[in-house]
Amino acid sequence: MDQKKVAQLAPLWTTLLAPDPEDPTSTILELDELWSFVLKKALDSWIWIALCRQTRQVVAYAIGDRSKKTCQRVWEAIPEGYRQGHCFTDFWAAYAAAIPEEQHTAVGKETGETAHVERWNHTLRQRLARFVRMTLSFSRVADHATPACLLLFLHRSNTERAILLK
Repeated sequence: MDQKKVAQLAPLWTTLLAPDPEDPTSTILELDELWSFVLKKALDSWIWIALCRQTRQVVAYAIGDRSKKTCQRVWEAIPEGYRQGHCFTDFWAAYAAAIPEEQHTAVGKETGETAHVERWNHTLRQRLARFVRMTLSFSRVADHATPACLLLFLHRSNTERAILLK
C-alpha cells in the first residue's frame, strides 16, 4: 500500500456532494457496522459506515471495536450538513447512545430502511478481499494497510458516485 498516496488524499468530506438544504431527504443517513479481523478471529475490528441514502456516498466511517466510543467517533465524523438529518440503524445499543433520539430510528433488516448500507457492505467485501469473511485474503499483519486501503476505496467510490450524479 502506497502510504504517500494516502497522505496526499484530501479529507473524505471533500468527495461528497453537498446536501440540498431545500430537500430533507438529501440528509437521510443509513449507518451500519461490518466485522473484519487481522491474522485471527480473536483480533477482530469493526468498520462503521454512515451512508447517504440519496447519493449512496459514504459520509463518514471509523475503524475500531463495536463499542459506543467507536460509534460516537462515526457520529462526530459526519459533516455538519449531514448531521442534521435522520439516521436509520439496526438495534445495536451503541447507535441509540450516540445519535440524538429525535434523529434516530432503529429498524430491522426486513423494513429495507438500511438496505443501501447493507448492499454497500457487500460491495466492499466483494471488491476488497481483505474484508471477505472466510478467505485466505484476510489481513495477516496489523499495520496501516487496511485503513489506507479502505480510505482509498472510499475516495474512489465517492468520487465515482459524484460523477454519476452530476
